[in-house]
Amino acid sequence: MSPIAPALDRLGERVAELTARFGQCVDAAALGVSDRAGLLQLDEPGRISANRACHLFRAADDWLAANLARDEDRDLVSAWLREEVAGDVWPALERAAPSRTADDLLADAIMLGLPVSRVSEAVPGAAPRLRLGASAAARSALRVVDLSALWAGPMCGAILAAMGAEVLKIEATTRPDPTRATMPAFFERLNGRKSELSLDFATPSGRAQLWNAFSTANIVITSARPRAFAGLGLTPDAVFAANPSLVWVAITGHGWSGAAGERVAFGDDA
Repeated sequence: MSPIAPALDRLGERVAELTARFGQCVDAAALGVSDRAGLLQLDEPGRISANRACHLFRAADDWLAANLARDEDRDLVSAWLREEVAGDVWPALERAAPSRTADDLLADAIMLGLPVSRVSEAVPGAAPRLRLGASAAARSALRVVDLSALWAGPMCGAILAAMGAEVLKIEATTRPDPTRATMPAFFERLNGRKSELSLDFATPSGRAQLWNAFSTANIVITSARPRAFAGLGLTPDAVFAANPSLVWVAITGHGWSGAAGERVAFGDDA
């Protein structure tokens, strides 16, 4: 049995309880959104994650985790290690990291926007809740905007859609959800009940449509860092001034506020 199966079972019970209270009862396991079994050829986890993208490695004084799933991240390894790296970046990292402290490597990774963390630097706890607007009024049909990607945010949207909410998945034309291409069957499980909209956030029209979606939604689900929204004019102050009863579910690796909120993270390294 999977070591996380008991936790998933408890969470599934909680999802069923809450969705039954606010709409149609959802069985997350039956929905197929909490498990990728059979969809990917995965290796056994160890110092390397099952999808091979995240590695644990030893610095001079501590262990770190780096998740280099994207080409642009691997292209930055030369700057990170301060030496020219060609080809496979992992042997170079294993060789160079023990000569530098964890603090030194982590500081450079954060500056470059690489998803790197000290092992066990954060202890999971209750997600912070910020009261920025008014209490949400009860509505017959929830309007949900899902601006997230990959797994955690889309799973949240999938459960709300199965509960009976109207969920709109918005993707940037320049950066669509990677799961659409890498795991189409899983993408369908996560997003098949949602309507879809592709927007170019660099255009006035795209930004106007995005703003309208935020200002008319009951719930917004996102998985980008705060500065991504600030660059689009979607600061929390502006958004909640326009839509005081909005619930904004912000899924990030290192929180939402301060310098930590600007750190890049994916599930494996965070």
